[in-house]
Order: sequence, then C-alpha cells, then structure tokens
Amino acid sequence: MLFLALLLQAPASLPSPPPQDAPEIRVTAPGKAFGQTPATLVVEPVGMFLAACDADGDAETTRNEMQDCVARSFAAFDTGQTGQLRYFPFADWAERYLGDRNALPSPFDVDRDGDNQVSLDELQAHFSRLFTRFDRNTDGALSRAELLTIRTTAADANGPVPDPAARGPRKERRDRR
Repeated sequence: MLFLALLLQAPASLPSPPPQDAPEIRVTAPGKAFGQTPATLVVEPVGMFLAACDADGDAETTRNEMQDCVARSFAAFDTGQTGQLRYFPFADWAERYLGDRNALPSPFDVDRDGDNQVSLDELQAHFSRLFTRFDRNTDGALSRAELLTIRTTAADANGPVPDPAARGPRKERRDRR
C-alpha cells in the first residue's frame, strides 16, 4: 500500500520515448536526393551595391543616385584626393562595397587607359554601362527585380554543380588482374 501511494505521488513528467511514427530527419548535400533546392535567383555583388544606392528609399535606384553613390564610395578610399585608386586600394573598395576583393568589376575591366589606376571617371563610366545592362525596361531606374539574375545551372554553396547527364554514359570498369 505504501508503495502504491509513493507511485501515485511520483511526478508524471518522466521522459517518454520518441514516437515511433516520427519522420526521420536527413541532412544531405545540395544537389543530392532530398538536398537543398539550388537557388535559381541570385544577385551579383554589383547588383547589391546598386540596390544599396537607393538614396530615397523608394526601392529603385536612379542613374543619379548611382552616380552619387559611386562618387561617395570612391571618395572613402581616395584618401589623398587624387581622383585615382591603384589596384590594391580598389580591391579594398571592392571588399567593402561589393563584399569581396575579387568581386566584379575587376580593376582590369574598369581601368580603360591601362595606367594601373582606376579613376573616378573610369569607375563612373563602368557603372553607367552596368546600369544600362541591368535596366531591362529602360525606364531609367533599377528595381530589385531587375537586379536579380536567373541562374540556369545548378549550384551549391561551392559554385556550379556539374550535370551528371553532361558527362555522357558511364563506362564500366573491367578488372584487369
């Protein structure tokens, strides 16, 4: 009787085993069965920069907003106020404003006169060409939708994933013993 009384007073919150019908949780590599779906909409680093140039907060970047933004960002690294950035300071600029020292545009693409420096005029001209490329509806403003890029190849966190079908038929190995 005493045992039964103690049993009834015991806490009811004893750990219970997991339910038998609980789904199994599997983590697999992207691109594999049940893996993460590859991103099909991505934004280029320069697209992120252009979106951040939206000064009035209307979710569109005009050409004037872009030019002002490029000039401000350039001035932050042109500490000697020479109007020129050598390639290493340009890489510092790219790391801060594009997210990586090697992000495009590269200084080799921007430096049109080949003097191993990027001038504000060269950077403005390059961004003007980029603006034109992104402005698909030619209304003079870049919307967030225009700054998205549709990826047509499968990719994971490490970049493009080769298509197994593109490798051709699999050849069987023969044991040559």
